[in-house]
Amino acid sequence: MKKNHPSVQSRLESFVHAFAGLRDMMRTQRNAWIHAFATALTLFLAFWLRIGKEPFSLIVIAIVGVWVAEAFNTVLELMANLVARDRYSVLVKRAKDIAAAAVLIAALGAVCVGISIFGPLLYERFVSGSSLSVRLT
Repeated sequence: MKKNHPSVQSRLESFVHAFAGLRDMMRTQRNAWIHAFATALTLFLAFWLRIGKEPFSLIVIAIVGVWVAEAFNTVLELMANLVARDRYSVLVKRAKDIAAAAVLIAALGAVCVGISIFGPLLYERFVSGSSLSVRLT
């Protein structure tokens, strides 16, 4: 029995499509730019404050969670628009609002993670004027 294995070319095409989707999301979703700015700022702080591996892992998980939520929100909006075909629908509005709420929940969770990790380090750096003697791990 012959197994059907995807070719290297078809796997590469999958990446091309994925990057096209990312590019489309960045071009069409204004909130994606807010997430991009927040991602860049967060990564800058992580490297500047030299956080440990474990806190950095939590930061990455939080960032990825926000981006995944934004991507699914975008997909849901596109599919809802396709179904509604420019007609107002209470159900479509509710679906879009709930999908947007999912992004908000992910973003607020990411902010909480950032505050818990960066807060003490920034406090030590700017308020007490010294660096932490014990680095968060």
